[in-house]
Formats: sequence, structure tokens, C-alpha cells
Amino acid sequence: MKVVAIDGPAGSGKGTIASILSKKCNLVNIDTGATYRCVALACLRNNLTLEDKEEIIKLSGEIDIKIDLDNKVYLNGEDVTDEIRSKEVTNIVSPVSSIVEVRKNMVDLQRKMASNYDVVMEGRDITTVVFPNANYKFYLDASLEKRVERRIKQNKEKGIDMSYDEVYENIKARDYNDMHKEVGALKRTDEQIYIDSTNMPIEEVVNKFIEVIEGDKNES
Repeated sequence: MKVVAIDGPAGSGKGTIASILSKKCNLVNIDTGATYRCVALACLRNNLTLEDKEEIIKLSGEIDIKIDLDNKVYLNGEDVTDEIRSKEVTNIVSPVSSIVEVRKNMVDLQRKMASNYDVVMEGRDITTVVFPNANYKFYLDASLEKRVERRIKQNKEKGIDMSYDEVYENIKARDYNDMHKEVGALKRTDEQIYIDSTNMPIEEVVNKFIEVIEGDKNES
């Protein structure tokens, strides 16, 4: 099993890069953020608030989440690929994913998903918690302003109406939450290959990843 692990803040382009790498390097793309978004969506559907911690933990251990080879996300058998990207889910996914027991349930699920394939996996704690022994560890970054700009463009493509200020404050808050989680916090480490994509076109970013992955293969 080969694991390409990518960590980084919201809007840094991890999802886009992982999707492209999965096709170019013949890897199964497992979107870990989607698993937490499924928990958040399930909470909304069950009218749970962040105060309902024990019920959220229980729910996270009971729901069925699957991601197919076309990156379609299924919650209890229903395609929720688009719904998990809604404003409502986005507003609560970070605090929901900060619950220690929820993270443990999702990490177990993510490891199980990756057990039979060569995978690319992106998130906040993939290189440090989920797969600390990954073959390749990357940290993809970009300035806050650039990440807000990208997320607004992504939202428009998906028909999600959020103002610049809403997106800015949401990502700023997520940065803080992601870096201060009790378990699974977003961290920079010496083992990660750091890539700042702020002023780089997507093709250049992808090539930097492939140089590392394919370069290693060419040396062996």
C-alpha cells in the first residue's frame, strides 16, 4: 500500500491537487474532509447542536460513509456529494470535527478506506495522526487572501451564495480551530515537503508533487 498524505489549511487547494494526482498517479483519492462533513450533515438532519456532544459522538460511530472511485460521497447510501458543501454544513464542520471521539471514529474509518489501495489522502492531520508512516508527506499552503479568493470561486461554481466577509471570517475561524484542536491539530513538521501555492498556477503545483512521487520511483 502506497500513501500520499497532504495536510494544509482550508482553501489551500488540497482537494483539487488530490483529485488530479489520483488520476495522474493512479491513486484512490480519499477525501477525509468529506467524512467529517457527513457527520456534520447527519447532525443537522437529526437536529443536533454542538451542545449535544454525546449524541454527536454516538451518531459518528453509527452512520455509514462511503466514497467511490469517482469521488462521490454517500451517507447511509444516499449521494450527498453536493449537500455536504452547503453553507450550513461548512459553518459547523470544524467544531464537530474538533470533538476527540468523533475524530477517533473518523480516523478508524479513513484507515479502513485506505487499507486495500494505493491512496492519496488530504486533510488536517493525515501526515501526523492518520498516516504518520505515509510514503510521502506534504504540507500545502497559501495566503489567507488567496484561499478566500479560491473558496469564493469554488462556491460560485457550486451555486453557494456567501459574501467575501462571510468566507473570510469562516476560513479565519477554521484556521484557528484547526490549529488548536485537542487531537488532530494542523501542524507543520520537518518531515513534510512544504509547498506554498499562493502565486503558483495549478499545473506548477501538481508538477511539484509529481516530481517528488515519480522521482522517488525513478531512483528505485
